[in-house]
This record gives sequence, C-alpha cells and structure tokens, in this order.
Amino acid sequence: MHDKAWTWKKFLFDRLLYTAAFFFAILLILVLLWLDRMEAGLPVKPGNLLYLSLLAGAVWAAVLIYDYVRQVGYANALNKRLGESDQSSLDSAVFLPSRTSEQHAVNELLQKQHRAYLSRLSSYRSAQEQHLHFTNQWVHQLKTPVSVIDLLIQQSAGEPRLPEAPERMKELLSSIQEENEKIASGLQMMLYTARLEKFELDVHPRRIELTAVARRVVNEYKKACIRASIFPKIESEASGVYVETDEKWLSFVLHQLIGNAIKYSRKEGGNKLLLIRIEEQSYGSRLTVQDSGIGIAPEDLPRVFDAFFTGENGRGVVTESTGMGLYLVKQVMSRLGHRVAIESEPGHGTAVSLMFQSQGLHRVGERERDGAGGEQPE
Repeated sequence: MHDKAWTWKKFLFDRLLYTAAFFFAILLILVLLWLDRMEAGLPVKPGNLLYLSLLAGAVWAAVLIYDYVRQVGYANALNKRLGESDQSSLDSAVFLPSRTSEQHAVNELLQKQHRAYLSRLSSYRSAQEQHLHFTNQWVHQLKTPVSVIDLLIQQSAGEPRLPEAPERMKELLSSIQEENEKIASGLQMMLYTARLEKFELDVHPRRIELTAVARRVVNEYKKACIRASIFPKIESEASGVYVETDEKWLSFVLHQLIGNAIKYSRKEGGNKLLLIRIEEQSYGSRLTVQDSGIGIAPEDLPRVFDAFFTGENGRGVVTESTGMGLYLVKQVMSRLGHRVAIESEPGHGTAVSLMFQSQGLHRVGERERDGAGGEQPE
C-alpha cells in the first residue's frame, strides 16, 4: 500500500489527542464524584466507578466506529488515487465520495486546482503548438530566398562574360539584396516573437515623437519602395505629436505594417502612394498606415489578427505570407495598452490605425498580470 495512504491505524492515531482528552475528562468526573460522596459521608463502590468508566469507553468506541465507517469510503477512494501513477492522477479529475463538510471543501479545492491546472496546461500546449507551427512556417519561408540566392549565383557563374555583364551583375546583386531583406525580416519577426513571451521584462516606456519614429522606419524601406514604385508620405497635423510608449516595440509594429503595405502593393501597376498619417484625437493620438494595394476581402477582415491566418491574399497573391505580422501587431499594441483597428476594401488598399490613449501604458502591468491581450473598450 502507498506509504501515505489512509489506514485505520492512522485514523486512531489522528484521534489520539481527542481520546486522551475524553478519558481525562471522565477521570476528573469520577474523582469529583468520589470526593462529593466522601464529603457527604456516603460509601463509594469501586464497582460503580468501574462501570461508569466502561460505559463511557463503550460510548467513545461507538463514536469512533461510526466516524470510521462514515469516512472509510472517502479513505478508500483516497488510497486508490494515491496508488495511481503520476500521469493518470494528472489526466483525471479528483472525485472523492465526501460525507463531511471538510471533505466537501477539500473536494471543491482539488477540483478547482485541477481546472486551473488544465487551463494552464492548455495555454502552454497552445503556446507550444503555435511556436512550433510558426517555426515550421518561418523555416519554410526562409528556404525560398536562400534558394533564389543560390539560383542567382549559379546563373551568374554560368553566364559568359559579355560587355553588358556589369548591368547584369547589378541586376543580380539587386535581386540578392531583395532576398536578403526577406531573410532579415524573417529573423526579426522570429526574434520579436521569442521576446513576446517575456514582454514585461523588455518594455522601456518613454515619451517619443511619432513622426520621427515613422520617418526612421520608412527610411529603412527606401530601397524596397523604389523597387516597387511606392512613394511613402508622412502627414502630421501638428509639428510634434508625442505619445508614451516603447520605441523599440512601436518600431517593430511599424516595420510589420510598412512591410505588409509594400508586400501587398508591389504587384499593382504604376506608382503607388504609401501614406502615414499622424493625428491628435480626443482620446490621445492616432497613427494610420494606408497603402494602395490589393486590399482585403470583407470575409477575411474579422480574422486578420488571428495567428497564422493568411486569407485569400496569402494563398494566391503573396505566397510568402506567414499570417503572423498582424497577429504580432495586435499582441504588442494590446500589451502596451494601445489599440489597433483595420479598414480595407478590395482593390482600394488597406488602412491600419494605431491608437494611443493618454493613460494606456499605466495599465501595462495590470494587463501582464491578467494574461494580456484583451482589447480596450471604445
């Protein structure tokens, strides 16, 4: 039997103090009775005292037997659970036949803990599956630019040395640079996805100017915009719009939005406008990234912030989509205490708005304790 199992010996041992107190009380009663009769000059019969002692012992024994019978079902069920393997104990809920109020309370506590364990286990499994899925997709997406670079190098090595070779080499280098940018973008997404798990340890909020951050991120996409014939433009209603946020995480969000804008606009013909509009609102400030791309189908809009959702565009127009960009944008903005909204019309582009509340960052700690991710009410 399990060394921690409930046995009748342990049952008696647990009630040893009560037993000693009961018989000590009986002894005191007998002594008082004897003294009282002696004081009254009445004879004391030892047999009567012994009879009272045996009668009290029988009553106490009956009480113990009743208590044991009442709890033996609970004890047997407990012994059975204690004898099970650790894995089977974790996989099944705890249901013990309780008879007393204390047993009911213990059952409720065990079931509450089991539900909490299952909930936490489910969240960990979901996070692990999501991480594995993203890693597989990420590796698959990075194989494409690596293969393209290898193919370009082979083509370059096999071509004859012609007078137009410098121009051809410039083309090859430009293509290699484009593929290298895809690899860098994928590595950045992977790095920030890993950091998101310990977000509260990697947040350094301060007062920053939105136009400066947006201009710096746009400059990093200068070559990509030129290749795609996209003309970025930053509009701001005021000379300086300041918000309280984390500059590094906001830059990451803008990288995702501008990267998506270029990705889904480059196949459109002619010159395209990429507009970044910064406005002051009654609740705080708003930054909108609006592209001139292919837009998003109405039936896909409600799910664009779901992890791994690529929609119709990701399956047909842009095959290198991972479905993680907007998901990460939503997660980061929510954990920073800000909001994000999206509007789109097929054939007329997409606009993603980042909304910064004046008191948004004051709730970051609360959001982290509550699990983060809930959107603030309008």
